Amino acid sequence: MGDDGATGLAALARTYLREFPGEASRRLDELSVEEAARLLRAEPVRYAVPLLQRVDPNLAAQVLTTLPADQAREIVTAMDPPRALTIIGWLDDAARSALLDGLEAGLARELRRMAGYPPETAGRLMDPRAIGFRPGTTVEQALTRLRTVRGRRIADVFLTDDERRLTGHVPLQALAVAPPEALLETLAQPAVAVHDIDPHDDVVERFRRGRLASLPVLDFEGRLLGVIRYDTLAETAQETAAADMQAMVGAGRQERALSPVFFAVKKRLPWLEINLATAFLAAAVVGVFEGTIARFTALAVLLPVVAGQSGNTGAQALAVTMRGLAMREIRIGQWPRLLRKEASVALLNGMAVSVTTAAGVLLWSRSPGLAFVIGMSMVLSMIAAGMAGVLIPTGLTTIGQDPAQSSSIILTTVTDIVGFASFLGLATLLAGLL
Repeated sequence: MGDDGATGLAALARTYLREFPGEASRRLDELSVEEAARLLRAEPVRYAVPLLQRVDPNLAAQVLTTLPADQAREIVTAMDPPRALTIIGWLDDAARSALLDGLEAGLARELRRMAGYPPETAGRLMDPRAIGFRPGTTVEQALTRLRTVRGRRIADVFLTDDERRLTGHVPLQALAVAPPEALLETLAQPAVAVHDIDPHDDVVERFRRGRLASLPVLDFEGRLLGVIRYDTLAETAQETAAADMQAMVGAGRQERALSPVFFAVKKRLPWLEINLATAFLAAAVVGVFEGTIARFTALAVLLPVVAGQSGNTGAQALAVTMRGLAMREIRIGQWPRLLRKEASVALLNGMAVSVTTAAGVLLWSRSPGLAFVIGMSMVLSMIAAGMAGVLIPTGLTTIGQDPAQSSSIILTTVTDIVGFASFLGLATLLAGLL
């Protein structure tokens, strides 16, 4: 290929990286650290930042360590602080300290302070570069100052007193259409805020109730520390949801699609061993009714039907409950109401499914007794599964455990044991009908 062709391909690659950072970041995730760093090394900071903010934080951290020190510092400085903190959190202590020591003193101090907040708190989500205007500032003065701010998404401006205590906010739209000589305090509205150590769930609730674009973060004396923007919260919520999905099936929250093999094994194997132990519990229940199964071999054929249906019922109740807890739609004190609701849903669904199941078994086995037994067991096991789907996550939350981490494994055990016990137990009691 001639020089012109190579130049054209290079220009095409640069255009792709710059114009489609979302698509390009997915391709970067597939590259080695060296290849990703080589591509970004040639890009100006304003194009490198959107790419690194979108790739896996572990990869981004490794790329930063291979870039020239000056370029790495410029990239971190231009990033949203919450995202920068997530990325540099993957660095080892020495590399993190070296990077922070090279940053502008104010930014380094803010990042270290944010790193001191517990995970899943407002302080870890905020951008400390919140702009506060003091009393007496005119609209024209505020707009002049805002025009000097680049690279930040601003939806509201905040008013503070001389001690930097928050007194109100002015939406950017109101600021843009106000007379230049108007004072900001004449346009101010009461501000909804959170404290720096408020949990993530409280932040989500404030955004949801207030339909806000940004949320100021205060210390306990009411001083403005930073601002949480909606897009930051949405990105965090996506990451949390994805991590919860992995945790529910026993994969580590930190694992990524291209994580090292031994890292993935370390995170998954303990839960596989636990799942194996619970499977033996379910098998032990079946063993109790070995004599009944030996007499009526059709029961063994139908066992997966009962267990599978109760498992699906429990998974539905679990998903709804987990969403309610995550979105703060329910409180722990409301679990009796939710339990009654899910039990009623399971009862009605169980009755409908049992009729269909009994009809199918009757056509297959020509045994009205067997059809009656599986129909009754279907109703009982589905009701128990629906209740378990509520009680397991709410119970784990009550004792301070993460409901996403083990709810699915516990639920599978419960639904299998209840499904097997109800079906085989009724078959043993009503053996004369089979």
